[in-house]
Amino acid sequence: MANDTGRVAVVTGGSGGIGRACAERLAANGFSVLVHYAGSKDRAEETANALTRAGVRAVTAGGDVADEAAMAAVFDTAAREFGGVDVVVHTAGIMPLAPIAQMDLDTFDRVQRTNVRGTFVVDQLAARYVREGGAIINFSTSVTRLQMPTYGAYAASKGAVEALTLILARELRGRDITVNAVAPGPTATPLFLEGKSREVIDRIADANPMQRLGTPEDIAETVAFLAGPARWVNGQILYTNGGMA
Repeated sequence: MANDTGRVAVVTGGSGGIGRACAERLAANGFSVLVHYAGSKDRAEETANALTRAGVRAVTAGGDVADEAAMAAVFDTAAREFGGVDVVVHTAGIMPLAPIAQMDLDTFDRVQRTNVRGTFVVDQLAARYVREGGAIINFSTSVTRLQMPTYGAYAASKGAVEALTLILARELRGRDITVNAVAPGPTATPLFLEGKSREVIDRIADANPMQRLGTPEDIAETVAFLAGPARWVNGQILYTNGGMA
């Protein structure tokens, strides 16, 4: 059973993959956790129930991350249930892939709406809600360095996330709130594995100096660092990829 520290985390996209691993890791550090979901309510409730069974206070709340009213309700839920917000971990995002010459523009717009506007909405609310001594943790991608074909729309959205992260860190001057982004490399999540053959997955894994894909738990360790002891890490992009980029 985790010790209750009185600290509260909101984890967007917390129903599975990296988001769930982050929720579990922060809970292990004594955080109460709001598990946010967009479409996977059942999986979010599974995550929250597992945390509750482990002795952690956890609730769920749903909403489109790009909808400011829906996300304000999510933050209001955290404040009402737990008394405030200390850490926001914004993992929610989408990753449709296609060469730039072939990318449907409606799909491109959907990627930017979720990944860029969604980050802006969540960061705006986090800047209003997070208490002194807290942390805001966005998610970028190592593809901004790897420049892999077919990732153009996704990498463009995450380049915007990095810019927002660095500027918000400076705008929160004087409030003792850190703002950073984690930039995972290839990680064994449904979002990454979908549509890839075993041969492609094995080739990507072997390209890493560690000769494997990352795991959600690998990424969650970096999040726990930024959410806790990393008070002198601020306005940074942490590439968490086993040395791939």
